[in-house]
Amino acid sequence: MLGMGLSLVVDDFRRIFKFPKATLIGLVNQLILLPVVGFGICHIFKLPNELAIGMMLLAACPGGVTSNLISHVSKGDTALSISLTAISSFITLITIPLYVGFAYTYFNDTGQSVDVDEFGMLLQVLVIVIIPVSVGMFIRSRNEAFALRMDKPVRIFSVLLFVLILLSIIIKEQKTIIEYFPQIGGATVTLNLLTLLIGYYSAKLFSLNQKQAITIAIESGIQNGTLAIVIASTVLANFTLSIPAGIYGLIMFISSGFIMYSFGKKLGSDS
Repeated sequence: MLGMGLSLVVDDFRRIFKFPKATLIGLVNQLILLPVVGFGICHIFKLPNELAIGMMLLAACPGGVTSNLISHVSKGDTALSISLTAISSFITLITIPLYVGFAYTYFNDTGQSVDVDEFGMLLQVLVIVIIPVSVGMFIRSRNEAFALRMDKPVRIFSVLLFVLILLSIIIKEQKTIIEYFPQIGGATVTLNLLTLLIGYYSAKLFSLNQKQAITIAIESGIQNGTLAIVIASTVLANFTLSIPAGIYGLIMFISSGFIMYSFGKKLGSDS
């Protein structure tokens, strides 16, 4: 997050509000199309009730910090990515209980209500995203030469950290992956790839530039699986509901690695 701040200036965010089309397209993808796609996948793959509810919980979550990192390394529009994460995190305080409540009623017919720790989620966004990015932007405003010089080392470090996280997930969750992947693997792969494609081509359909298209694809296809796991295991007190998010997290990291390599390398050579 600090490294992202080093690459940003205030004008990056001003352009988002001057040209709000990209932001609106990204939010529609995240808050409306993604849950609709998730609902359809639950039916197509005929998921068991609890896994279907877990899938809807995952689809209802915002992009999260990981999407900002992936967008940054992939040479997407980092300011747009951070803005979409921040805005969607606020809006999903309302939409997560609505979507998950609907899923409980539709798939399980229990009508169980869902409460979300609004303050905790807002604090997460503030501490993990807004504060370190602001510090990075402050450093750049004081010493732009240093910020530009640190851009490449920070990107390399981010990729190495990303690989370390992926390997740790595989090692820690290998039993869960083996047990549940046959049931939920196809559905999570489909959700990830389909929403990435929808995000990218919806941006192209509305004539957004390549950096914005990359970011909207990532924000549409990369979900905050950690948040879904926390809600499932604490608020809903049902470990099974967290399984789709756990499996999705592994798949998400693999597809994201491909995106970072493909677009980051291509755009890097273009620049």
